[in-house]
Amino acid sequence: MNRLRVLDAVREHGALTQVEIAGVTGLSAATVSNLVRELDVAGAVQLRPSIRNGRRATQVSVATSSGLVGAAVFGDRDIRVAIATGPGDIVSHKRMPLPADHAADEGIARAARLVQELLEGAGHAPADLRALVVGLPAPIDAVSGEVGSEGVLPGWRGVAVAAAMEEALAVPVRLDNTANLAAVGEARLGALQGISTGMFLKVSYGVGAGIIIGGELFRGSAGTAGEIGHVTIDENGPVCRCGNRGCLDTFVGANAVLGALRPSHGALTLRDVIARALQGDAGCRRVFEDAGRHLGVALAGVVNLLNPELVVLGGQVARLGDLVLAPMREAIERCAIPSAAATVRVAVAGLPPDEADVRGGLTVADQLRESAERAALAVG
Repeated sequence: MNRLRVLDAVREHGALTQVEIAGVTGLSAATVSNLVRELDVAGAVQLRPSIRNGRRATQVSVATSSGLVGAAVFGDRDIRVAIATGPGDIVSHKRMPLPADHAADEGIARAARLVQELLEGAGHAPADLRALVVGLPAPIDAVSGEVGSEGVLPGWRGVAVAAAMEEALAVPVRLDNTANLAAVGEARLGALQGISTGMFLKVSYGVGAGIIIGGELFRGSAGTAGEIGHVTIDENGPVCRCGNRGCLDTFVGANAVLGALRPSHGALTLRDVIARALQGDAGCRRVFEDAGRHLGVALAGVVNLLNPELVVLGGQVARLGDLVLAPMREAIERCAIPSAAATVRVAVAGLPPDEADVRGGLTVADQLRESAERAALAVG
């Protein structure tokens, strides 16, 4: 248990000296010295000489024999970055807010800087990072490797994001959609584990989905599968940012939710509305119940086409649970064919809303690292 306390302290706070570990854990300096020695022999930690307060010290960090992988995932209002030895073992992570209309070069620069800060703070050299995955809340064209829509995340259209990050960090980088990454995270560590055919439905400021077929992520021919937010549910509906009319996103996205409440509740954020709905505000609950029905109508088509075993709800709206899930289920039962509706389960995702896509990014980065290592061995 004490060895785990030492490891947990280093994972949470980054590289620490033995004196600092003693302060964090409450263990005596002598006990920490013995535990660090045991962990070093076991290969669980790395020891490096350091200077603290003008004195020589030994810096302790988590061992990374095969290097680290990273994920930089952009949300609509933030960026979350993590470095890890693998999908299930995060060494360090950090979140930074971003303006809603941030430009690509600003976002890329911040992401690269955060990755470098995490590596340095954890006591690792830049060369310890072997692969990185960048996630964006937009359709990604697998052919060009760029954002695949003029209207969705327009500040990033035409930008070679992976190439820019590779240049900044000197590691292999892959770009993917955040809903896809969240689906991978749920399949690896969450509610979609062991599911052959399923879907991760992300509902936050926008709506997206990641599709699992045969236990693997399905990206489609050009990488843009899962864009359920831009499925038309009313051809005479509001004009969507993608240029179409009546997309699902125009009925359940943050703009629709906040716009419906503005006359009665004033200016609120999505987090405000979710919090008030959880506290029992009738108007806030109503807009999310309506959103659940719209989601169910769109999902009924997916249920008919793919006959999934499980659809999991993620994103910030997942915090509302059955308030959204109940009308979703009712709409699916009403609109899908009975045999398909009877066999699909709808549930809340297993991982926290701000974690699934990061874990999925680390999973894909781990695969990218393995591919690069195999390629290097083949050349050697």
